[in-house]
Amino acid sequence: MSEEKILKPDDYVEPRCVLCDEPYGAEPQIRSIPQQRIIAKMDEYMSRRDYAGAERHLLYWLEEARLGHDLRGELLVRGELIGHYRKTGEREPAFAQIEAALELLERMDFEGTISSGTTYVNAATACSAFGENERALGLFERARKVYESAAGTKPELLGGLYNNMALTCVALGRYEEAGGLYRKALEQMEKVPGGELEQAITYLNMADAANAQLGPEEAETLTSGYLDRAQQLLDETKAPRDGYYAFVCEKCAPTFSYYGYFLEAEELTKRAEELYARFGRE
Repeated sequence: MSEEKILKPDDYVEPRCVLCDEPYGAEPQIRSIPQQRIIAKMDEYMSRRDYAGAERHLLYWLEEARLGHDLRGELLVRGELIGHYRKTGEREPAFAQIEAALELLERMDFEGTISSGTTYVNAATACSAFGENERALGLFERARKVYESAAGTKPELLGGLYNNMALTCVALGRYEEAGGLYRKALEQMEKVPGGELEQAITYLNMADAANAQLGPEEAETLTSGYLDRAQQLLDETKAPRDGYYAFVCEKCAPTFSYYGYFLEAEELTKRAEELYARFGRE
């Protein structure tokens, strides 16, 4: 046999990409990012209100997920980024992450999974925060279909869905629908240890809904009852006094102040500041 007819490795081994060290055309190896560690670190940043640090943290792991072909990890980080940009009021990056996350769901063929429901809720909540209420409601409906048909949906996921969907209904003037959703949210969060914080938020949202629907005078008795119940839940909750508790106190204080509960608002603000100061020193 002549030397010209002998196959050499270069003839049958696929050349490797100089960037990823994978043969061209081969399925890339997946290098998963540490999802739980990423979330735990995010909690640390939020307990200090370090939004710049949180963004750097998420963008770093987004790139790691992309380079490691970890689609599940990428979906999780994009969901966190949607929430981050919603909190910081940055519309354009929020919607960029929404579009990327929804496109990723299609690529992964994850539609109909609990992960897709969570993505829809994240996207819908951001859309509502930026005034895109019709689009938000459509995304909430998709999430509701997923969550209510899945046997393994945790009550805290359903509670969050119903509460945020109700907010959008109020913004669209669909008060009766919102009332039913708020009641569903309370029912679900009663099943969750430490769920008093989310219940308190829901009661404050119900006060706002009653005020919007009936007007301040007619809604006064209802709103007072909702505010009293929210205050009781915030005071008596067994939830840990951590960064999330501080965030909820900070979030609820302006609503109490709006309705004339100035002492309660001042106390909640004080609790939040004390906790943030403590976490900032740790």
